[in-house]
Amino acid sequence: MMRRFVLASIAAASLAGAATVGSAVMSPANAQVTVTFGSPPPPPRYEAVPAPRSGYVWAPGHWRLVRDQYVWFPGQWYTARQGYRYVPESWERVVVNGRNQWRFVPSRWDRNANGVPDRYENRGWDRNHNGVPDRYESQRRNWDRDRDGIPDRYER
Repeated sequence: MMRRFVLASIAAASLAGAATVGSAVMSPANAQVTVTFGSPPPPPRYEAVPAPRSGYVWAPGHWRLVRDQYVWFPGQWYTARQGYRYVPESWERVVVNGRNQWRFVPSRWDRNANGVPDRYENRGWDRNHNGVPDRYESQRRNWDRDRDGIPDRYER
């Protein structure tokens, strides 16, 4: 009886482990996590900034939220990326339901150094900057040339 219980427990644990690994493989690789916290982070600690190193970028120390407490992470060197500017981690104040809260903004590499994350910038999908993607405008242009409301493919 005990042997059957042990074997059933091992089988259940292995199935649960396989399900966990299977779901981890299927999770999206570019998931976004937003950390918002009610109290402001402590002021930054003083760190002596080392002398510049060729091919590296200094990332200053910052506070991170770990188990509902702010923990200081000291500065470190990152390998520079050609054509990019490093934007360090920061905390920004946001108002949620009339209350001030603090949101953690992770570090990123900015391509054109304008401060706007590259994922929000125009990627050529709207060349005339009117907010309508080009793929819809090209269809609209050729959809009804005489503008009578009947698509061109149904007119003879």
